[in-house]
Parts: sequence; C-alpha cells; structure tokens
Amino acid sequence: MRRSASKKTGQPNSTSSITYSASDLFRTASSKASSKEMERIDSLFYSYANKSSGMIDPDGIEALCSDMEVDHTDVRILMLAWKMKAEKQGYFTLEEWRRGLKALRADTVLKLRKALPDLEREVRRPSNFVDFYSYSFRYCLTEEKQKSIDIESICQLLDLVLGSQFRAQVDYFIEYLKIQSDYKVINMDQWMGFFRFCNEISFPDFANYNPDLAWPLILDNFVEWMQAKQS
Repeated sequence: MRRSASKKTGQPNSTSSITYSASDLFRTASSKASSKEMERIDSLFYSYANKSSGMIDPDGIEALCSDMEVDHTDVRILMLAWKMKAEKQGYFTLEEWRRGLKALRADTVLKLRKALPDLEREVRRPSNFVDFYSYSFRYCLTEEKQKSIDIESICQLLDLVLGSQFRAQVDYFIEYLKIQSDYKVINMDQWMGFFRFCNEISFPDFANYNPDLAWPLILDNFVEWMQAKQS
C-alpha cells in the first residue's frame, strides 16, 4: 500500500527558518550597535580621566563642564553624579560613567549636554527627588565614617539643591544657621527633617507646626527664631 505524501516530521519549515534568521540578525546588529556605543562612552571617559588614577577627577570634571558649557557648580552636575550613582565627591569611575551615560544614551559631549534638561526633569519628579536630596548629603561626606556636614557647606548645598523649590524657607533657614551658635554641623536626620518641613509646614505662619511631634530640635529652634523675628 502506497504511503500518503505527508511532510516528514524532521523537515525544517522554511518560513520559520527565515523568521528566525531575521530575528537573529536583528539581535546581532543591536548587540554590535550597543558594543560600539559602549566603546564611544569608554573613549569619552578616557579623554577626561586622570591617567595615573584611572578616574575622572575634579580637574577632569571641570574640563567636561567647560566642554558642555555648563558651570561646574550647576545643580545638574550633581544630578549627573546621582544618575551615575557616583560614590566619591569630585570623582567618576569608569563603571559609574558607563552606568550614567548608557542610561542617558549619551556617547558624546553634545549628546550629554542635550540630555541634561531631561535628566533634570527626571530628578524633579517627587518619587526621584527625595532620593536625590538624600544622595546629595551622602555625596558630600568626603571622609571615612563622616556622618555630618559643617554649617557653611550645608548652606551652600541647601541653596543648590532646594533653593529653586522652596526659596523663602531656604533663605530664612540659611540666615538662621549662620547666626545661631548651638550647631556646628548638620546630620542626615536634620537634613531630611528640613525637607519634610518644607513640604508639610505652612510657611511663614507655621499654622500646622506642632513642636510636640518628632521634629529635629534644630527645627523647633528655627521656628521659635522665626516667630520672634515676626513679632
């Protein structure tokens, strides 16, 4: 009896073979493009890196800022450090640089400069800003086991990080910090407490401020100083 002309089970399907090949080629091309992008990111890193340390140091960051036509004190440079998750103030490692620039899809100075407005919008989102605000304090801890920052540096940092959002609160708090003599340094709890204060407390009437709640003592003192100043 003659067998029916059915396809053998092991015979490859030409359509699926072509589809697989096209998909495979796309993945290969995408991988090559990603590899080329990383090469350019690395090349850009080494154009600013200190040859002996293998890191971008403060001089390298200043050179980068100059090429981007951005002041090195611009808050967006701190935002860039946040995006890289940079650990040491004034220094970028190759790993940190790759992490930040790959996320920003920037492999040239021009692309990096053009990415800054989007980066700022990303940081300004409430869900990200709390993390950025906390990071900015940790980033300024330059010594091993350091847990607090001197008043002068805190005043500069507050102005840089929070000044555009809470101008009046920041200006008055900085004025208070400079004239008071009880505190020489600020710790993380006080730093985060002031951010919560700005977001939650009616200013300048302090109508909803309750000193019995768990506010850092420095904020109780600040409110008393402000109320005395107003009266």
